[in-house]
Amino acid sequence: MTLFRIERATALAPGEAWRRLTDWSAHGARVPFTRTRVLTPGGTGVGTRFTARTGIGRAGFDDPMEVVRWEPPKAGSPGVCRLEKHGRTVLGWAVIEVREAPGGGSRVVWTEDLRLRGLPRAADPLLNAAGRMLFGRAMDALLRG
Repeated sequence: MTLFRIERATALAPGEAWRRLTDWSAHGARVPFTRTRVLTPGGTGVGTRFTARTGIGRAGFDDPMEVVRWEPPKAGSPGVCRLEKHGRTVLGWAVIEVREAPGGGSRVVWTEDLRLRGLPRAADPLLNAAGRMLFGRAMDALLRG
């Protein structure tokens, strides 16, 4: 298990930052060798399920997730989305928070508890570094649009 936190400042308004970070189909386009398939109609809100498939050809793994908390940002109130991972390989959770920044724009925080079944604890520092890099790049790309 590895827990990491990524923070970014953006000039985007909280609503737009939220929209971009919770566009589940767009996540697949930002993570190498990954495509995302939304499994529920509408694609937003509690109960939304989607799967990120990472791999090349038949070699790969699925990362099925479900939105268990969905509170879009409102004036004076941050947005919070919590995802639970239900895969055979990838386990854990992620929380995306979007809040209005003083002076305009938004402050975004992505916190993730990432576990890969069968990976020894000795690999946690490597998994942490890889998670920070991968999710940080994805977050930057999603916020850029």
